[in-house]
Amino acid sequence: MMKFTLQDSKIESYLKESGIINFKNELLAGYADRLVDGISNNVVQIKTIYEFVRDEISHSFDIGVDNVTFKASEVLKEKHGVCYAKSHLLAALLRSIGVPTGFCYQGLIFDDVDDRRIILHGLVAVYIKEIDKWIRLDPRGNKPGVDAQFSLTEERLAFPVRKELGEFDTNIIYSEPAIAVQRCLYESKNRDELILKLPGKV
Repeated sequence: MMKFTLQDSKIESYLKESGIINFKNELLAGYADRLVDGISNNVVQIKTIYEFVRDEISHSFDIGVDNVTFKASEVLKEKHGVCYAKSHLLAALLRSIGVPTGFCYQGLIFDDVDDRRIILHGLVAVYIKEIDKWIRLDPRGNKPGVDAQFSLTEERLAFPVRKELGEFDTNIIYSEPAIAVQRCLYESKNRDELILKLPGKV
């Protein structure tokens, strides 16, 4: 499994609230607690919240919606987001129950047929205290050909990195979403603008 580097050495940085990871928002406050009500095991809590975001929050492109969500609260309200936005919601929910969570990225070809740009794909990294290890999770959402899963032993992400095609993996765990990702989501008024603005590097 990949060896990770923390962007910020302070674990508290991976627990803080922000304007994007806004878990004190009235929509988000207490939401994670309700999702894990009756579950005492920390790992099972994390898996439950991850699977909620993966399965119950749609990927915007999969359902063909035009509006762009950005903040965690917006993603929960609208029930959809692209990979970056879904990672913001997942981080907010996990941080709200005291689970250190950061952001990781892959560089992947956007479309093998029509658009071979390398664009960033957003993941989260979660600290599992029981095994003293960070693991990456992909909240993108499954569909035919995509099968991301929660795993403590081997990564089960949505897409394998094809290095021979120029795709890449990054090993840095960021405490806040990458500036390029923030700018892309903030400046895009609709799906078409978002596709044009998708960043290719962190």
